[in-house]
Amino acid sequence: MKGPAKRLNASRLRTDIYRVLDRVLETGVPIEVERRGRVIKIVPEKPTAKLDRLVRRPRFFKGDPDEIVHMDWSKYWRPGRV
Repeated sequence: MKGPAKRLNASRLRTDIYRVLDRVLETGVPIEVERRGRVIKIVPEKPTAKLDRLVRRPRFFKGDPDEIVHMDWSKYWRPGRV
């Protein structure tokens, strides 16, 4: 699990329950809920792998890194251009 658990009171959980549950599932960080002086921890059954959270970027180059070195980049880059 990652980082310390965030603690909420039961009223705050009730207000944002779906957002809170989605965040636990996406990040793997548990949430602690305080109710009547006791703490309940909400934890995902299986931790989320970092690679599962990667966003697909179809416009990025996919291939052999050595090919990139020998590509003509002049139409994409100009000196002094940011």
